Amino acid sequence: MRLPALLDSLGHAGFDRLATVSGREAVQDLLTQLPASAPADWRQLAAALAVAWTGQRQSFGISGGQGAGKSTLAALLVSAAEALGRRAVSLSLDDFYLTRAERERLGAEVHPLLATRGVPGTHDVALACKTLDALLAGEPCELPVFDKSIDDRASAGRRIEAPPDLIVFEGWCVGAPPEPGARLETPVNALERLEDPAGIWRGHVNDALSRAYPALWQRLRSLLFLQVPDMGAVIRWRTEQEQAHPPERRMSAAAIERFVAHYERLTLWMRESMPGRADLVGRLDADHALADVTGGGK
Repeated sequence: MRLPALLDSLGHAGFDRLATVSGREAVQDLLTQLPASAPADWRQLAAALAVAWTGQRQSFGISGGQGAGKSTLAALLVSAAEALGRRAVSLSLDDFYLTRAERERLGAEVHPLLATRGVPGTHDVALACKTLDALLAGEPCELPVFDKSIDDRASAGRRIEAPPDLIVFEGWCVGAPPEPGARLETPVNALERLEDPAGIWRGHVNDALSRAYPALWQRLRSLLFLQVPDMGAVIRWRTEQEQAHPPERRMSAAAIERFVAHYERLTLWMRESMPGRADLVGRLDADHALADVTGGGK
């Protein structure tokens, strides 16, 4: 997506400063300060959003399927805000996973699939709410860190002392609503059909989205949804992410497909439901490029 079209779209979506000559010039200047190695689409979007926000403390959510580019965009937003002289911090929903012992207990008491991190119901939502409250209030706090190499929460977190002006909260299911109950009856893939035939796991996930997560989503003052084209793209992009790991830590193709299957139901539901809930929708094409950005239905 070319920069003028992006700025026009964001201007129409309510980011008025990007419709002005001075705002567009500020975006161009900021682009020169962001890492040239980063994807051009994300650099442009990060610069535009950073310029559009003026002065007010902002909590910004980024949502989208595995490999969509959430963490890359979050890091660029922090860099862009800091280049404009603001304090910024990014945190991930992933860092609020329940501990390994807590998930194993869920797996034993509710359903074995809940021992696998990722789906709603496997996060410490109360801790996430408490952390966001502290950041929004400008209070010192410690951000938890989840170490995926050991599948457990790290013993030490990140200490934040200075109050941030921008808080970026990214995660694959951020902002997701619960799915209509009738849809849970039909499995969406072999994982659900063979390992959750009674629907206990997917029912637990959906119940968590209904009860626990809305309080967390309400703490985000605006939300961008990165809409993946299909599940095939999610598998391709997740496979590409694996290449960044040492060979001994990379998942096989079969392991990736099984892992992504845990998220398929909610990923497909979010493609339907999130454009009506997010403030902004960034639609990705099959080549991982930003095809367009529009205002959502929120």
